[in-house]
Formats: sequence, structure tokens, C-alpha cells
Amino acid sequence: MAERYEIRFSGAGGQGLITAGIILAEAASIVEGKHAVQSQSYGPEARGGASKSEVIIGDAPIDYPKATVVDACLAMTQEAADKYANGIKSGGMLLLDSDFAPNAPEGDFKVYYLPIMRLAKTEIGREIVANVIALGAMIAMTGVVSREAGEKAVLAKVPEAFVDLNKKAYALGFEKAAELLA
Repeated sequence: MAERYEIRFSGAGGQGLITAGIILAEAASIVEGKHAVQSQSYGPEARGGASKSEVIIGDAPIDYPKATVVDACLAMTQEAADKYANGIKSGGMLLLDSDFAPNAPEGDFKVYYLPIMRLAKTEIGREIVANVIALGAMIAMTGVVSREAGEKAVLAKVPEAFVDLNKKAYALGFEKAAELLA
């Protein structure tokens, strides 16, 4: 049986979680040479409504591109948590933004809280990098790609002027999540 790891990023449309999923898939496939697929869906309202991005990473070609048993899920809003924190496998994990998704749904998985939007605002000074903080955190918590591969994929995606900002955001998310696990 081939190894298959499924990660779901969810939140409000416009929070950059589709981008986070694409970057993770690129870190896995382009940087680390694994197999990866990324898919996405938006709520009917698109911007502001709940949206999700799913990434499946495997050591063999991926035959079914939709998540079936989610290993790890991120929810940046309560609506996203209520709508998308389902199908997490027994023993899987859910990371919630502690300010915007305070109520974890019931399930046999580990729940972690991190104030992702607040960290973006107070530590980095730009809410726009919340998705990169979230990505760093998810990579730290899952180990599905190396820290270096994740950073490389983030920096390949951003304009030159924003490299330092994104590097800082990624490191912050990674380190805060590593502290949560410690």
C-alpha cells in the first residue's frame, strides 16, 4: 500500500489558503520529488465565504485527487471549522486559529490552537502573510515536507520585494507550531 498523506487548508475566501495549498504541493513535488495533487473549492460567496484547499502527497502516483481520510486540517474561521473539519482520521490533527475558530468540532483527533491572524498582525505587521504563517505551522506539525523545502517553495512564489517578509512569516509559523508540539 502506497503512503498517502492528506492535508486540508480551510478558511475564508481571500485568506490565501488556496495559495498555501499550491505552495505545499510544489514543495512536495518540485522540491522533494514526491507525488502531489492540489484541489480547491469555494463556498458560493467566493470571497469571504468558506473555502478549502486540499493537498494529497504520496510516494506513488495519486489515483484519486480528492481527500478521503484527512490526516491534518487547518481552519482559520469558525465557519470553515464547522464545514470542513470533517473526515479527519482517527489520531489525525486539527489546527484552529484560536481567535477566529475557538470551537473545535467533536472528533477523535488532536486539536491545536494558534492565533494565526494575530501573529500576522502583531509579529509581522501584515495580515496578508497569515497564510504563510499557517503553512509554516502545518509543515512543522505534519513533517510532510522538510522545513527547507517549504521555505524554498514559498520564496519561489513571492515577488522579490516580499521575500524577507514571507521568510519571516514562514519561520514564525513553523517555530510557533513546533512549540505547540513540544
